[in-house]
Amino acid sequence: MGQCIFDLLDDPLDSRMARLIRPKNQAERKRRVSIILRRLNQDYPDVECALIHNSAWQLLAATILSAQCTDKRVNLVTPGLFRNYPTIADMAAVLPEVVETDIQSTGFFRNKAKSLTGAAKKIMEQYGGEVPQTMEELLTLPGVARKTANVVLGTWFHKASGVVVDTHVQRISRRLDLTREEDPKKIEKDLIALLPKKRWILYSHQLIHHGRSVCVARKPRCSQCRLENLCYAPDKTP
Repeated sequence: MGQCIFDLLDDPLDSRMARLIRPKNQAERKRRVSIILRRLNQDYPDVECALIHNSAWQLLAATILSAQCTDKRVNLVTPGLFRNYPTIADMAAVLPEVVETDIQSTGFFRNKAKSLTGAAKKIMEQYGGEVPQTMEELLTLPGVARKTANVVLGTWFHKASGVVVDTHVQRISRRLDLTREEDPKKIEKDLIALLPKKRWILYSHQLIHHGRSVCVARKPRCSQCRLENLCYAPDKTP
């Protein structure tokens, strides 16, 4: 039997290989994914969630605020927010209209204020003041969908319940042809089937960092990308 063509790609960005290499069978598809993950490990071995937090509640609140907002902006807002409402009980006791003034710069602040206070109340009333640790329970909280729940479970509780699909993960996973879906839930399903469970948490952190530093949305820096000769995107730059 001939050697799998993907076994020849151990050297990152091997210029001797064709620019576009597509797997021909399941074994080659599996090998290609393992190379992608290995190269991500080389570039981003110890990356973590960019949202600054000191507790499960702070991470939950910050993730709610991060919807349609940059992590950088959220990190500027949360220190003041957590000084004003240091505990879940404090947040549960305040009116959403009061919280709005603290988070206005994150956008959609009225809905986010309702989500923060509503989630805090439910945690106090139904979960003994502790952020729940299961997907099913987290999804009962106002403002919490699978992405937010996966962030909290993976980053704080170290539970691989799924794959966080933000805009970077969605865009780069499609560029790498790891999914052809556009809906985040369907993308997550594809990634869960494709990636080893032990990589579900780290993969998202790595792609988020990769999307911010190399595979930027407006003009990807393909010449700097360790994944370039495994990428099928039609708009690659020189």
